[in-house]
Amino acid sequence: MNTIHIAGLGAGDINQLPLGIYRLLQSSNRVYTRTMDHPVLEELRNEITITGSFDEMYMQHSKFEDVYEEIASFLIKEAADGDVVYTVPGHPMVAEKTVQILLEESKHHPFQVRVAGGQSFLDATFASLNIDPIEGFQMMDALTLKRGDLQFTQHIILCQVYDQMVASEVKLTLMEELPFDYEVYIVTAAGSKQEEILKVPLFELDRVSTVSNLTSLYIPPVQDEKLLYHRFDAFRGIIASLRGPGGCPWDQKQTFQSLKKYLIEECYELLDAIESEDIDHMIEEMGDVLLQVVLQAQIGEDEGLFSIDEVIRTISEKMVRRHPHVFGSIKADTAEEVLINWEEIKKAEGKAPAESLLDSVPGALPALSKAYQLQKKAAKAGFDWDKAEDAWLKVKEEILEFEEELKENPGEDNKALLKEFGDVLFALVNIGRFLKIEPEEALSSTNQKFTSRFQYIEKKAKDNGEVLEELTLEKMDSYWDEAKGLE
Repeated sequence: MNTIHIAGLGAGDINQLPLGIYRLLQSSNRVYTRTMDHPVLEELRNEITITGSFDEMYMQHSKFEDVYEEIASFLIKEAADGDVVYTVPGHPMVAEKTVQILLEESKHHPFQVRVAGGQSFLDATFASLNIDPIEGFQMMDALTLKRGDLQFTQHIILCQVYDQMVASEVKLTLMEELPFDYEVYIVTAAGSKQEEILKVPLFELDRVSTVSNLTSLYIPPVQDEKLLYHRFDAFRGIIASLRGPGGCPWDQKQTFQSLKKYLIEECYELLDAIESEDIDHMIEEMGDVLLQVVLQAQIGEDEGLFSIDEVIRTISEKMVRRHPHVFGSIKADTAEEVLINWEEIKKAEGKAPAESLLDSVPGALPALSKAYQLQKKAAKAGFDWDKAEDAWLKVKEEILEFEEELKENPGEDNKALLKEFGDVLFALVNIGRFLKIEPEEALSSTNQKFTSRFQYIEKKAKDNGEVLEELTLEKMDSYWDEAKGLE
């Protein structure tokens, strides 16, 4: 069986080349190299013959994946006529996609792969930077870098930072996580005579002209934990500390039940911030809501019931399962089709059927929202008006009944009047449902509008040296109209 010998050229000059690989290159008459841009090949140009390189393939394809696939296909074809040697920078098993492709293909084709190791750029980089990977180390490909994969409490080395464009993309990704002036190290040709290590603030990463195919980026571990406060794991750790030994006595004594009122309160404060379109306030209030969720989950973990991981996994599974038009093959081009699929999937999930369609409506909802949801559930069973005009007739009917009761029994403790007033509100909610208006949201908007206009009246009275309680209704109305005009 013919063999593809894969030889690592090391990370720098010929001093890093093992004797065995040197002899392999000298003894073979069919040597291909991924790139000629390597110091070892330059130094050995009079001692070995390179049959061909694949540098031109990089110019023929827009994606590296296509380059690697073509290189592997070429070598497999060449191996059909006898043994070949394929050289790569560094060590063949470190950041070499073509090697992985060849190893996988050797399971299905009549050739074998022999890996002749060279010194990895990692060995030289560790030595040059005086770091010990046992402290925690992460290596990633700069070309496929994702911010969520980075562990900033560890040593991080990004390979394939070979030009300014890649350096710029890396910089932008890192600046989403780290301060713009966080110091990083540009490491080129580590361990060789041409070694260069340059410490730069992050924002200058793509302004350095010395990056090449031998360049890597080293990101030192973050020592100041405040720099990572934006990460979920950091927040989770803070909450765990508050609940843990030596933590906060108030947080330690909380239970699922004791926190319910705070969760409701924070949700309403967030809704108010959204209604006000106050972005800074929204950020703060979203944080408060998140605090309540994570704190509840921490209580669950402390009591051995569940953890935030289970909460996140459960909702992730649900989102994937209920969005087959995104994560599967189901087609849904409109929001209405999505909702139909959503309900069908819920039915197929095998949950025990409720005794009533209305059982799924949360009892703790505010009355207006609860009325809205009750009507929606009943409508799915066909208990609904055919058109909005019919619902309007019901509103008028309820108003007449309310007026009649008010005429007959105007007393303050009239429970019948209370019920008739509720019927009017319930009927109006139904109109909102036909018009896709959530009543709680609509009333919150009006409350905010009223508050803003009334506060304007207060301010005008104060600015004019007037006593608010002594103003005539006509004067108040004039200020109200002013506030309305300013909107």
